Order: sequence, then C-alpha cells, then structure tokens
Amino acid sequence: YLHKSLARGVILECDYEWKKVMETASRLSAEHTDSRGCRSMDVIHVALALHLSVSEFLTFDSKQKKLAQAEGLKVPL
Repeated sequence: YLHKSLARGVILECDYEWKKVMETASRLSAEHTDSRGCRSMDVIHVALALHLSVSEFLTFDSKQKKLAQAEGLKVPL
C-alpha cells in the first residue's frame, strides 16, 4: 500500500533534519505537554509539520489539534 501511495503521489517523501525536528518537539513538549496532555508522537508530528511548513495539518486527535492550532497551524474541521 505504501509503495502504491508513493507512486500515485498520495504520500510524498520529504527531506528534513531530524535533529531540528526533535529540538522543536522538545520545545513543544516543554511548553504544551502539561497543559494539553499531548503524547510524544503527537508532539513529534506537529514538530515535523512546523519544520516542513505545511499549509494544513490534518488530525482526528483533539489534543493534537489544539497543539497544532496553538503553534499557528491551520487545522480544518
């Protein structure tokens, strides 16, 4: 399924600097985890989205949505 999605352009490969993403995740965790109760993977996903400068952030997780919005990401729905 992954290979087919990549071939169709549904999923895109992207370059990122893992160290910078983790630095951002560390900041997000320090600033938001206590007040929002975010889980580690939620924080990492938001950090990666910030690093990649995405135009929209899609999630069905209410805590992750609040974190993304708090960081200025546009979250539809």
